[in-house]
Amino acid sequence: MMDTLSPTLARGIGVGLAVLGLVAAAGCSSGEADTSGAEQSGGGPAEVRITPEDGADEVRPDLPISVVAEGGTITGVQVEIAGLEAEGANEMTGTLNEDETEWTSDWTLVPGADITVTATAENADGEATEVVSGFSTLEAVQGQRLELQSNFPTSGQTVGVGMPVIVNFDLPVQNKAQVEAAMEVMSEQAVAGAWNWFGDQMAVFRPEEYWQPNQEVTVNLRLAGVQAADGVYGIENHQLRFEVGRSQITRIDSDTKRMLVERDGEQIQDFPTSLGMATTRAYTTTSGVHLTMEKYDRLVMDSATVGIPEGHPDYYKLDVDYAVRFSNSGEFTHSAPWNDQLGEANLSHGCPNLAPEDARWFYENSYMGDPLIITGTDRELEVDNGWGYWQRSWDEWLENSATGEADDTGEAGTPGSPHSAAE
Repeated sequence: MMDTLSPTLARGIGVGLAVLGLVAAAGCSSGEADTSGAEQSGGGPAEVRITPEDGADEVRPDLPISVVAEGGTITGVQVEIAGLEAEGANEMTGTLNEDETEWTSDWTLVPGADITVTATAENADGEATEVVSGFSTLEAVQGQRLELQSNFPTSGQTVGVGMPVIVNFDLPVQNKAQVEAAMEVMSEQAVAGAWNWFGDQMAVFRPEEYWQPNQEVTVNLRLAGVQAADGVYGIENHQLRFEVGRSQITRIDSDTKRMLVERDGEQIQDFPTSLGMATTRAYTTTSGVHLTMEKYDRLVMDSATVGIPEGHPDYYKLDVDYAVRFSNSGEFTHSAPWNDQLGEANLSHGCPNLAPEDARWFYENSYMGDPLIITGTDRELEVDNGWGYWQRSWDEWLENSATGEADDTGEAGTPGSPHSAAE
């Protein structure tokens, strides 16, 4: 699971390309200073309005906070949530317009929270106005609380350059565009990326091209307060940090029966192999761009797990060493000391067979998310078979994003908005 962090408090805010030294907020409705309107040129204090207003309760957490200044410019916005501290994915940011007179929170609010927003503004003479709005948000109802069920990778892992970000939810998500917009992916080396959905409970982020190697990726799942479906709210924010390691790309050719391993642009291994015998579809190795998913030093391979039960003429049950999974249809690279036709004939049940020492090397030197590209068979890897996400072209991937827009991982924020429309 991801690291779980407690929801928001404060952060600086961007103004166009400049950065204003403000501290951020959260909410929806209005409180205002006990002042009269003033001209920008001075003569009276600035007037500040906060939405939500002071004393509001059961405020929808999926609506934004708004701060508006008249007769001056906004100089600070601070949000405090009772009993919580801001860090990581719980930092609240906001967007200030060019005139610095309107500020809107970027993210949704924690359900069932007591929130205090403090906003300050100055008129042309530098005279300050401060307004405070205290309000509470609507609680998420039991049974309608969207939570993170699992994710890949997990914080602290080192992964291959093809690794996607996979997020599984415990409830169906209908408002996919809002949930996508609440999930921020940032990398040290910028790349375009986007989310796709596989069913209503799994979202997958993939960059346009493989990640650049040797960098950190941070994922902020700012889910608290997002309305995922009618009356269903996210209740917690999460942050994930993982490392992309060296670039290792493996290519297997069914025709040559060779497995070539490339590390950081240079070929470092050339192994003889034996792929599926292709007498049936089940015994045909899938062609396409796979990713390594998990590995076992010892594994029992039982054909019953891929639809060939005990008693069937093609049934098998084998103990294998150094198994590295690359699909959900039972495909692994593994040691096959019984196969004396490596590099000469395709005789396996679908798995690339390797000599024991070669299988051990690949097992020891593989990260989760390393690309493994297989060519030459007549069975194409499906996009949802294992982590076959690179089987979609970038144009197809972008078309299948709920927001329909690419996310620049070098910039803070996301395409679209996590907020729902006010009723």
